[in-house]
Amino acid sequence: MTAARRVLVTGASSGLGREMARQLALHGCRLAVTARREAELRETARLVESAGAECLPLVGSVTDRELVGRHYAAIEAKWGGLDWAILNAGIGDGVDGRRFQADVYHHVLATNVGGAVNWLEAVLPGMIAAGSGLVAGISSLAAWRGLPGAGAYSASKAALSTLLESTRVDLRGTGVDVVIVCPGFIRNASSDPSDDAGKPFVLELEDGVRRMLSGIEHRKRVVHFPWQLSYPMRYVVRYLSARTYDWLVGRLR
Repeated sequence: MTAARRVLVTGASSGLGREMARQLALHGCRLAVTARREAELRETARLVESAGAECLPLVGSVTDRELVGRHYAAIEAKWGGLDWAILNAGIGDGVDGRRFQADVYHHVLATNVGGAVNWLEAVLPGMIAAGSGLVAGISSLAAWRGLPGAGAYSASKAALSTLLESTRVDLRGTGVDVVIVCPGFIRNASSDPSDDAGKPFVLELEDGVRRMLSGIEHRKRVVHFPWQLSYPMRYVVRYLSARTYDWLVGRLR
């Protein structure tokens, strides 16, 4: 990776976001990190700085459009802009459709889609003006079919993938690349191994993030892994008829 690359990572207080920031710091990148939880975000900043990298912690929610604008203004004031923006902030709340709760959907969509939209609005003008840059959105294999008990999450990731795809096409010729990252199951560093029951091909956090960053570095349009899960999802399950899909998922559930 290019030394001193200016990188934004949203949702960096724990999990994928924190590990991304740590690995990018080890490559000498300058990190702007955002999250709602201040104490946890400060810990991420400490990890980045202990790796010898510069860090700008920005506390607040990606759902606050005005705050996102102020955060980007702080990045511009410090570094003059960004080379990469990794839109990782997201939540995975789910609810069974038989107990449908609109509040869950509004909350998940506001964070997973609205948060990405707010940051795209902030970062794209500067990248387009510079004629270079990269935006990566952390979607999911769940974007490819509606998973049981995960309507809000699947819908949000499908929306994120589609809006990024459309944006990628619109930005052709500008020098700005858009990468859609669709990982399978990745173990959180703090999670109980029993939480992974029933989840196939779970990856360790460090390995999963390494694969993400490698795909982003190579500017792949769509990064999807592990192949044992992503290839069947992308090339088989995605194209099953509705009747066949309902029958199959019903049996697996």
